[in-house]
Amino acid sequence: MNGFAAVDFEVARQVLQRGIAVLFLIGFISTLNQFRPLAGEHGLLPAPGFLRRARRIEAASGRKILRPTVFRWIRYTDRRLVILCTTGIVLAALLVTGLPQAGPPWVPMLCFLALWAGYMSVTSIGQTFYGFGWEMLLCEAGFLAAFLGSASQPPPTVIIVLFWWLLFRLEFGAGMIKIRGGREWRDLTALMYHHETQPMPGPFSRTAHLLPRWFHRGEVIGNHITQLGVTWLLFVPVLSLVTDAAWPLLVGAGAAAVMVLTQLWLVLTGNFAWLNWATIVLAFSAAGIPHSGTPDATLPVWWTVLTTVVFVGYVVASWPAARNLAAKNQVMNGAFNRLQLANAYGAFGTVTKTRTEYVIEGTTAADPGEDDWREYGFKGKPGDVSRRPRQFAPYHLRLDWMMWFLPLGGRLDSWFVVLLRRLLAADAPTLKLLDSDPFDGAPPRLVRVVSYRYRFADRAQFRATGQRWIRDRRYVLVPGLAAEDLDTGR
Repeated sequence: MNGFAAVDFEVARQVLQRGIAVLFLIGFISTLNQFRPLAGEHGLLPAPGFLRRARRIEAASGRKILRPTVFRWIRYTDRRLVILCTTGIVLAALLVTGLPQAGPPWVPMLCFLALWAGYMSVTSIGQTFYGFGWEMLLCEAGFLAAFLGSASQPPPTVIIVLFWWLLFRLEFGAGMIKIRGGREWRDLTALMYHHETQPMPGPFSRTAHLLPRWFHRGEVIGNHITQLGVTWLLFVPVLSLVTDAAWPLLVGAGAAAVMVLTQLWLVLTGNFAWLNWATIVLAFSAAGIPHSGTPDATLPVWWTVLTTVVFVGYVVASWPAARNLAAKNQVMNGAFNRLQLANAYGAFGTVTKTRTEYVIEGTTAADPGEDDWREYGFKGKPGDVSRRPRQFAPYHLRLDWMMWFLPLGGRLDSWFVVLLRRLLAADAPTLKLLDSDPFDGAPPRLVRVVSYRYRFADRAQFRATGQRWIRDRRYVLVPGLAAEDLDTGR
């Protein structure tokens, strides 16, 4: 089963290799820009401290808890993180151009494996800031891309099939999470809220939110049909193993096209980092073109053996993920092995029905009144009620996303307390993560956190006020604190 006799997957390989390389490029650029103030030596959750704690736990328990990372063997420093990211950016850029693919198959293989190992080294120590499903998705896609080969021979079909399996787990897993999750997915009301309450709305999220209720019900129905039904059609082209008919390829390509259309709607109406774009790239694995001949006849024996071993190993490693899809207590975005291969995926099993935002304010006044407090502005998180949400995806704003999770957790995470401390010190790297600093680099005397309820303005409210958001102040979550208050643990 190392190739269809009458199918050419060259288009699929080109899109997969170059598309995944683009996603690695974005991932490493995002890491280069954000990792140090978030999890670097002086970050909100410093990686060196995390590594030390993990090693102590491993020594005491006798079991490994750290996922593979080069920083297990090489001491972490911000400078080495920069070297890792720069190397990843260069390798990803080369793969986008197709230069490594022009050589023998082991050249792009080594490039993709280096990207996989390098990015996993980052996600393994990034802690909560790298705890998103699309991080492991990128790693897994990069690993599989390593075995797509180069222009000197046709793509190994067994690897193409593994991409179908990855896409199936991604989409069907998300569908099952929803149907087993909140009632809103079953009564078809989920998307009456989601466009407004999603972590980071985009420029057209408000427009989508204001569409009629019948349209939102149709969105949910379309989602269920695509994720729970259409995904099964990805495997229909396997019939080409025993027939020369073209229709199985058309069915698979049609299923992939439906997925691409649904993902483009999500791209248009939200900011989900590279999740949607990764799904679109993976959908091109179904782009098989019928032709006559035996394309796999030129595959080197060693390459055939290697890709077959990868396929068999993946089948074995996939059993926990396959079982998870049928499990009542389905795991969402979980890995079943330390290499993070054959993972479980899924998102938004429940939909938040109201949007709570924590707004950070500062003041230079010794005894401030309400008019003395000034807001810090975030790049993607809602703040200014008149500002139209911006498009950042596939770039990932990690701090903004984590700010969305804070009100859902019922407590202030340790990194958030450190963030307040950094703002009081006017820490330049931290301020670069924000969109605006009301004090132009000078330290405030006090900071506080205020909880607001946010909702999209309807058309009449927008015409009357020019505001895209209507917000209602709820309460002061954290009263005015000075640097000495946080230093003493007050």
